[in-house]
Amino acid sequence: MKPSDHPDHSKGRPPMALFPRFRSRTVRSLTAAALALPLLAACGSSGDDGDTITFAAVPAESSSTLESTFENVTALLEEETGKTVEFQNASDYAAVIEGMRAGQIDAASFGPFAYVIAKDSGIDMEPAAAPTSDPKKDPAYTSLAYVKKGSDIKGLSDLKGKKVCFVDKASTSGYLVPMKGIMDEGLDMEKDMEQVLTGGHDASLLSLDSGECDAAFAHDTMLKTLEESDQVKPGSLEPAWESEPITEDPIAVNNESMDPELAKQITTILREKANVPAMVDAGICSSEDDCVLPEEIEYGYKPVEGSDFDSIRDICDATQADACKNVG
Repeated sequence: MKPSDHPDHSKGRPPMALFPRFRSRTVRSLTAAALALPLLAACGSSGDDGDTITFAAVPAESSSTLESTFENVTALLEEETGKTVEFQNASDYAAVIEGMRAGQIDAASFGPFAYVIAKDSGIDMEPAAAPTSDPKKDPAYTSLAYVKKGSDIKGLSDLKGKKVCFVDKASTSGYLVPMKGIMDEGLDMEKDMEQVLTGGHDASLLSLDSGECDAAFAHDTMLKTLEESDQVKPGSLEPAWESEPITEDPIAVNNESMDPELAKQITTILREKANVPAMVDAGICSSEDDCVLPEEIEYGYKPVEGSDFDSIRDICDATQADACKNVG
């Protein structure tokens, strides 16, 4: 998710970007998590109402304003399709995955690995677009290991014997990508360090800042967000490692819950019109300066394909992570 927290997510992405971000639960726990969320339990299948499109998203940090950040995107979808968009602010990708499977959700913003989990578990869904702050660059972001300023930890090899904060075992930049980097250094995630799962990118860095861990992983713009909101003193935390570029969080369209023509129309809208210049031209936004997009995206969305996330499967093959074993 390119939390903009992420104005600079748009780093160029190589064809086989080795590191992608996400957050969710393993497939075996999806049903339980979904049932725990009343927001999905209260909804019938969106396929029952041809005049409504159900759109879901999960914040990269604790947020009560996620719906407002997607307001221009949902307004665009309403104007272009003539249908009502019902927004669902979820707290866990697991519930979104089960909502897609049950036909309760028509489109959703996923983390890259969560998308792979959903797709490879048999849901007929395709990625439409992912965010970037630079129209000349592909949608991408990175995972970073942060430490307190002055720490003796200078790289991943120094994590041996340390207490390390991660986001979630099904998080791309908060666990899976770091796992690959740590393994490449010859360390064992289970034996060589004490893991702390914080549940959020913001929580991971806040735990580091408060001294609960010696190092913490998060996506590339979360620290800036926490510094600008005065939750972390600027300069108190610094990066000790950064991954290669990761394909950004996709908005995926559910082919099972909607008429094929509507699914195709939504995909085209997101790819061609869900960007600041186009939304200003369409009257969705009054000006480029006032055109708010999720996580402070500066430009908008660009097309992505399913193959853009094959690198996540490559990481799964290399790491044999537990979350990966539950895919499919």
